[in-house]
Amino acid sequence: MNASARRLNLVVLASCVASIAVIAASLLGTSASEWRDALAAVAVFAPLVILAANLDVLTRGDVGLSGNAMVLIGSVVVFHNYDFMVGVAVVGACVGLDFAQIKRREWQKLAFNSSAGVLCLAIAAVPYWFIASYGSLSTPGTLLLATCAAAVVYSIANALLVSVPVSLSSNDTYRTVARHIGKYDLPAVPFAVLGLGLGWVYLELGAVVVPLLVVPILIARSTFANYLELRAAQEQTIQTLILALEAKDQYTAGHAQRVATFCEYVGEELGFGPSRMERLRYAALMHDIGKLIVPNQLLNKPGRLTESEFARVRRHEGVSVELLRRIDFLAPIAGDTTTEAATAAVEGDGLVEPAIIHVADAFDAMTSTRSYRKALSQDTAFAELRSGAGSQFNTDCVEALIRAIEARGEHYGEGHEIDVHEWDVAPPEAGTGSAGLGDVLPDERRGSDRTTAGEAYASVERASKP
Repeated sequence: MNASARRLNLVVLASCVASIAVIAASLLGTSASEWRDALAAVAVFAPLVILAANLDVLTRGDVGLSGNAMVLIGSVVVFHNYDFMVGVAVVGACVGLDFAQIKRREWQKLAFNSSAGVLCLAIAAVPYWFIASYGSLSTPGTLLLATCAAAVVYSIANALLVSVPVSLSSNDTYRTVARHIGKYDLPAVPFAVLGLGLGWVYLELGAVVVPLLVVPILIARSTFANYLELRAAQEQTIQTLILALEAKDQYTAGHAQRVATFCEYVGEELGFGPSRMERLRYAALMHDIGKLIVPNQLLNKPGRLTESEFARVRRHEGVSVELLRRIDFLAPIAGDTTTEAATAAVEGDGLVEPAIIHVADAFDAMTSTRSYRKALSQDTAFAELRSGAGSQFNTDCVEALIRAIEARGEHYGEGHEIDVHEWDVAPPEAGTGSAGLGDVLPDERRGSDRTTAGEAYASVERASKP
């Protein structure tokens, strides 16, 4: 058993112990005035939560999100009325009862999901109980405030807790997973607040409203599923275009994905929100799509490009912009892929996204083997980025990328390349050219004191490529 598996087992065990402690405490602290009505509420809300849990939608890997937030918050409202905290714990435990996982005997997942449901809903009930104890729930404002607090706390607690085992069982960092899950949980808060109405209707009308309770769950599930299908179609469009580019030039295969990853690193360091991060990722993935029109012999020319060849290569930028503008959901990012936009961002004008792509693109090009030279070391690439910070590169973006890579303990470049290819002619240790574009700039612009391939790249690539 490796270290990650051991840590995962400890996390599951700890969550189970904590949930049992919560259930025990709720049993000791429960003094329901109307046990029959409270248990009847459990019999209504528990099946609804189980139904929602089994109508979840996969967002990535085996991470599923359901439309049960409204039901869960509604149960908090109802069980507070009955002073029946154990009801919250029982309903929370039902979150993890996934029939597919039971069929596959995935007991570890079931144990964690059930215990996480208990903990998250119990935590969410605390602010509701607290606000209710200091205000009158007959006042609409107090009731709405208490419900909003419970909904927000539940969403945050769920994202933070569920991200622990997901990150341990995948190659993603905890921060990345938490951001991904939070991207879906937090926007669902308004829907969760509707649990206030659900709870009120139940208390006023009783179990007769059960058929009505199923409808919003199904609507939420259908709406979310449609949203994810649209996103999947968008992703497929992008991946198809990238595959076309990589089929044309196998030596830059994976380049767009790595640039997108590095951009996400920088976006996280700069505190980008989910929607802005998505736009940045799309722009990064598509920044080189115009190279489809550039002949391979120019992309992989090991030596100096002629002026006419250089002009032909530079056309790929305009083609990239035009192509993106013709695809509706990509049109807003078209301007983020140009050299002019990157230059403006370096100078402090306009959006910073182009500057992020510029830095990420340069780093990946320097740390990858190309026809004109072998991959540079990570330290050399960092030094080159810093040497151009403030002139060719945005300083904040450079430092953010370096900080993010070092914090993750990752290594790229010489000795750590992800993609290794066979070359007809072995690339030299040093040479002119830059990421397939070649070196056509005069010595005074290139820097006569720069002699290594990395140094040639630092001046040429920044001046000639988005």
